[in-house]
Parts: sequence; structure tokens; C-alpha cells
Amino acid sequence: MKPPKSVQTLTQLGRVRLSKSFFMRDMLYSEIAQVHGLLNVPDDPDLAIAAGTRLCEELLEPLQDHWGRIAIRSAYRSREVNALGNKMMRLGKAGYNCAINETSAAGHIWDMRDRNGHMGAVACVVVPAFYDRHHGPGDWQILARWIHDHLLYSTLCFYPTYWAVNIGWHERPERRIDSFVAPKGRWVAS
Repeated sequence: MKPPKSVQTLTQLGRVRLSKSFFMRDMLYSEIAQVHGLLNVPDDPDLAIAAGTRLCEELLEPLQDHWGRIAIRSAYRSREVNALGNKMMRLGKAGYNCAINETSAAGHIWDMRDRNGHMGAVACVVVPAFYDRHHGPGDWQILARWIHDHLLYSTLCFYPTYWAVNIGWHERPERRIDSFVAPKGRWVAS
């Protein structure tokens, strides 16, 4: 598939079904792109679809099947959108939290392989029903433990708002858990 350059081709990309519940359209929304008038679409749609399909089928669907509906906060980012987010973050602008493109490759940038040539994909999700039942201090660890025990994730990174989590699929999974909520830092699953 060629990169979308028209409403028709963007509609076709958006209609690609990544799994039983998720479409590519679900993954393309970006506040950064919206505010700055950027088109958040992949340069390599086929690679983005392949990585996104693995993320959705192997991680998001089982997570949703067990805990209930998940909300996508952020998923695919184009190189342009991610680079702008990183630039604004370095300038101290609130709400911008993007790593450099090289670090985001095979992460939020689904259509860019990492430096070792591997593909991957990340989505930041919230599980509303989980948060409603488990919103006490440190309760994010319940979700981290369940994911660790049941899914072949690569990376997890938890945030304080509704226990949002960056959940990543990768061809060479790291099995790494980090947290920006207490207890902060690298979390070791025992």
C-alpha cells in the first residue's frame, strides 16, 4: 500500500482491520498532529499494518478480553509528528512527551524499524474498568503483574493518570516494565 495522499486513500488505510476490535483509524489520532495541522500517516503503511496487527492481536485483544474495553490514548506516530513532539518537550512545553525518532522506531513509530532491523509497535492505553476497581496507591502493579504473567509484551511503561500504560510489542521482546508512578523506575517482576 502506498502512503495516503488523498481522502480516499486515507479512508482505505483507516479501514484496515488490525484485529477483531481495532482498525488502523483507531491508531492514527494524535493531539500533536491535530494542534499543529500535521497528517499523522505512515510512510510505509505495510510495515505499520504488520506491526500494528501484532500489537493488537497479541496484546490489546487479550488485554481487552480479560479486563474490558480499552481506550487508545496514543498509538502510531509519524516521524514528523514524533520529532515535533520531542522538540517541543525539549523546549519545556507541557503535554509533549515524545522520545527522539531513533528511540521511538519500532515503538510509537510503527513504520520505522529499530537500529537492529526489527519491527515493533507501541500504544498508550487506559483500561477504564480496571482503574475503576483498582485506583489505590500502587494498584497499577496489579495490571503490570497480569500482563507480565499472561502476555508476551516487550515493554510496559505506566503513568499516573488512570494507570495509562505504554504497551509494546516487538519482534525481540525485552520484557521490561518502567513506571512514572510510585514506586517509580524499573519494576522487577518476581
